[in-house]
Amino acid sequence: MLSLEIVSPEGHLFKGAVTSVTVPGVDGEFQMLNHHANIVSILVQGNVKIAVPDFKTNAAFSDRFTKSDKDQKFVLPITAGTLELKDNRIIILVD
Repeated sequence: MLSLEIVSPEGHLFKGAVTSVTVPGVDGEFQMLNHHANIVSILVQGNVKIAVPDFKTNAAFSDRFTKSDKDQKFVLPITAGTLELKDNRIIILVD
């Protein structure tokens, strides 16, 4: 499984194990799965989509996430950000 951490200026929005993460990249949306190649990317306005078996977030930030009825993923709208994936650990910094 991938380890995901999403951080904003307000605090840690999410931290936990996930099965996949889809993000809005400069050249379009892309998905990361277990054992994805290392990557650093700029993110643009769009949605971060998280597939996770057990979603838990800080109660102060739970209203920032919605659950998609279509694919059962948790969705976080962002305006911009950066992403680093290394050794199955993803860190996303968002505005």
